[in-house]
Amino acid sequence: MPDPSPRPAPPRPGLPRHLAAIVYDALLLAGVLMCAQLVPFTIGIAVYGLDAFRDFRNPLVGHPLNETWLVLVSFAFYGGFWVHGGQTLGLRAWKLRVQAEDGGGVGWWPALLRFLCGALWLAPAVYLHKVLGVGVWPSLGAGLGCLLLTVLTRLHERYSGTVLVRAAARPR
Repeated sequence: MPDPSPRPAPPRPGLPRHLAAIVYDALLLAGVLMCAQLVPFTIGIAVYGLDAFRDFRNPLVGHPLNETWLVLVSFAFYGGFWVHGGQTLGLRAWKLRVQAEDGGGVGWWPALLRFLCGALWLAPAVYLHKVLGVGVWPSLGAGLGCLLLTVLTRLHERYSGTVLVRAAARPR
């Protein structure tokens, strides 16, 4: 007979812990993206020749295929960890886990929605810098403000049907 009493909700992480996991994962993602950039760089050398890359002229900067590649690698990084275990390395370090609202695992579709909603903070930073010509630091500041707002309102959780919870301690 199933237990009729509702289970208590798992504890939610505080803002400092959540932001620390974001910073940790962002540093790891930067390394992953640097390695992933070797693929288009190698293809670019084959297509454009090595002379196109001399004197800090990179024909791949702003190229739609290159940008798409980096977004796909970023999603593979986050989505892969969320779908397979619910924890990126940053989440594991800060003892957090992403799970479905019902406590189950996260599928690829909710992971994609979480990724896209979580990445919305980049829009103001990119728009201010590339379209309006605002400096890098003010644009980045506006983007980080939007990231903080996204985390505080849990926008990515509401639209993806996922929650970030404190991970239960594993028995030794």
